[in-house]
Amino acid sequence: MTALLRVSGLRVDYGSGRRAHSAVRGIDLEIAPGEIVAVVGESGSGKSTISHALVRLLPDQARIRGGSVVFEGTDLLRAPVSALRRIRGARIGFVPQDPSHSLNPLMRVGEQIAETLRRHSGRSRAGAAARAVEILREVGVPEPERRAAQYPHELSGGLRQRVLIGIAWACEPALVIADEPTSALDATVQRHVLDRMQALAAAHGTAVVLVTHDLGIAGDRADRIVVVEKGEIVESGPATDVLSLPQHPYTRRLVAAAPGLNARRLQPRVDVSDRVPPRSPEPLVVVSSLTKSYGSGGDAPAVDGADFTVTRGSTFSLVGESGSGKTTTARMVARIIPADTGRIEFDGADITALTGEGLRQLRRRIQVVYQNPFGSLDPRMTVQRLVAEPLRAFGVGTSRERAATVRDLLDQVRLSSDLVGRRPAELSGGQRQRVAIARALALRPELVVLDEPVSALDVSVQEQVLRLLVDLQAEFGLTYLFISHDLGVIRQISDRVAVMKEGRILEQADADRIFAEAEHPYTRELIAAIPGRR
Repeated sequence: MTALLRVSGLRVDYGSGRRAHSAVRGIDLEIAPGEIVAVVGESGSGKSTISHALVRLLPDQARIRGGSVVFEGTDLLRAPVSALRRIRGARIGFVPQDPSHSLNPLMRVGEQIAETLRRHSGRSRAGAAARAVEILREVGVPEPERRAAQYPHELSGGLRQRVLIGIAWACEPALVIADEPTSALDATVQRHVLDRMQALAAAHGTAVVLVTHDLGIAGDRADRIVVVEKGEIVESGPATDVLSLPQHPYTRRLVAAAPGLNARRLQPRVDVSDRVPPRSPEPLVVVSSLTKSYGSGGDAPAVDGADFTVTRGSTFSLVGESGSGKTTTARMVARIIPADTGRIEFDGADITALTGEGLRQLRRRIQVVYQNPFGSLDPRMTVQRLVAEPLRAFGVGTSRERAATVRDLLDQVRLSSDLVGRRPAELSGGQRQRVAIARALALRPELVVLDEPVSALDVSVQEQVLRLLVDLQAEFGLTYLFISHDLGVIRQISDRVAVMKEGRILEQADADRIFAEAEHPYTRELIAAIPGRR
């Protein structure tokens, strides 16, 4: 079959002169009509640069240094801008990663679709507006007539992403390039968006280049997988072959790290044979009828009557989609925000209304690790100061003793002490999260609240951090309250799981039972949405 798209020797650099960095190094790739090809790799691998280079949408600092991209007989790298504009939108659609930055905030979403139709298909204003409503219906947007008149900020992230898919498919293109189209979405929303995209591709015979960091998604959706590392294709083949018999070490690491492809609880790599667990583990945290509301009295509560117990030395996970109330619940347990009603017991004492010095001393025993380490770590402080700050705040040790403690903590989280002089911007995402964990462990807390601690990380880095948490728990007897929207991650680390939706706990049980015998339909839907289960 004749290739729809043929890429030969594509090279892209960032910067110029001595500072030039080669991001894409001689890529060769072919896409057949109607084929779905997943381009997979970690952050910095060059996969998004490839997708943008195909249609010459690279940032100003990027330079195409060689190669060709031939689409339907036209070399897009050498075509005049006027020709490119006719092809983009009409023959090639593009779905960007972040809908909040890709939709015009001053235009109604229906008009944004209609504009593409008027420009490339010659429809009248009325005809384009009517077709825009039909497209919103096709991509699964409820009440499309009403949604067409709304602005992007009035739509959820999942609905905004569907609008972008509608724009990409508006003119029934031959090829759609989707750059991490669902990475910012909850698992069930992600599944629905990908289902819709796959259905459109099948209905219109559209070829798709799906860029993703998750081999589970690639395995679910793609006919063929292309694995990219450091700007080069290291492996390519049918999706089933790449996932079942990966040849390259990098591919094997990605497959091993994908939560949906590995249904197992991570085991500690430290020797805990000398630690005999108690026969009847005692509760560390007991939450009873916990409630929290925001806004006016007519609004539904963010948390509505939560009840659960966290056993000492275990991992209790709260799972749910955005807005389910899981983070609000964790913040109340950590006493970052007050509860409206209910009771929180910690180590047998009621901490619900604790204030003053009592609350300050509780901070030594409960620490929090947040989702985004770049946002939670002061960018002006070095690693040394960041990790030592809790020790200074509570007057623990001398300056020399604190420096030694920092080195010990960095060693515990598998970081080199050579990093003590660096600032957060000089660290990778995984390194920043390890610094945040070291900082949280500085005061030897009994409970660590982990709020989406790996959702911003690549799957292989994600697995490294999860393994680290499991090892630290075994070594120091830590208790975790773990928050996540991803049941694939939850399965790797949890002893007990509670599923939340709209502020209420729908179901809770031991992790093995949740995954084997989930009772609530919503829990079963979350499990079905784990990428890689197909």
